[in-house]
Amino acid sequence: MPDPDAYIALISSLPGSERLFVAKQPPLSRLRLDRRLSALKPEDARVLKVLERALNWSDYDMDVTDAQAIERCKEALRDIPQPTLRKVFIERMDLRTAIAALRLRKQGGNPPTGAYGTGRWSRHIPANWSDPTFKLDGPMPWIKEAKQLLDGEDPLGLERLLLSVSQKQLKRHAARHYFDFEAVAIYVLTWNIFDRWAQSNAQDAAKRFEHLAQQAMAGVAEIGFDGASA
Repeated sequence: MPDPDAYIALISSLPGSERLFVAKQPPLSRLRLDRRLSALKPEDARVLKVLERALNWSDYDMDVTDAQAIERCKEALRDIPQPTLRKVFIERMDLRTAIAALRLRKQGGNPPTGAYGTGRWSRHIPANWSDPTFKLDGPMPWIKEAKQLLDGEDPLGLERLLLSVSQKQLKRHAARHYFDFEAVAIYVLTWNIFDRWAQSNAQDAAKRFEHLAQQAMAGVAEIGFDGASA
């Protein structure tokens, strides 16, 4: 049986992070992080692997198809039992869908028929296609700035904004978890955000967001999230 104090020791061994965009690299290497993560129970390690595979920015490369992106979403929802981590996942899918919709509309795309992308706003977005922010200013107060960065052809600025939004979402959830698996998973996802920014450049950011509009979230079947975070 795993040591009940193992996660307390694990969390205590993880160094704190500098502010995002100030630090030039994550507070520890991936190799050192993985060594610490070896303390995870097997079932928790599997959940973390699913989360990282679905949410890692770098994993959505140029060859990911619509079907593959959606299958990752479905797999994650099936395999993540923790309510907090399901909420983290849903929030990230909402973000990706909104950005893909902004990009598609900027390119002159017509309002999608039926649901668009994944998440809670997949029907709301097509119904409000002509509104500058799809009438999502309330739940997504960052979306106006995201549109401005897209219109201004600033992909690196947009990536910086979205990484910052994602970090804030994780920080909010982290406030409710201290020495449990959820705290570890949130730390790792935050580490990935720091790592993504350390590797970012304008050309790669432009390619990623172009691809996001064309592939990762466009023209795919709806995934219903009703009750997913209960």
